[in-house]
Amino acid sequence: MSAPIDLIATFIPNDGELHRVKLALEIAIDEVVKEPGCIQYELTEATEEKLVLTEQWASEEDLDRHSKGIAVQDLNESLSALLAEPVKVERA
Repeated sequence: MSAPIDLIATFIPNDGELHRVKLALEIAIDEVVKEPGCIQYELTEATEEKLVLTEQWASEEDLDRHSKGIAVQDLNESLSALLAEPVKVERA
């Protein structure tokens, strides 16, 4: 079996949009934690300048399914006008 996949996603809100970005993430988190293969999906840092989401997936297949899922699509749509720059996703 392969090792879990760890990701760090960083969100940079536009000025004054921290609350709305955080709310959109909290809604997504409630859905994503129910997805198959989701080990961790939580907001681990929140400041006026950035929000950091820590993710862990059981497999590449689970991560791929998540990436194409409705929760991510809805989150991206919700955040489209709220972020100062594109979401930065890195493997940890």
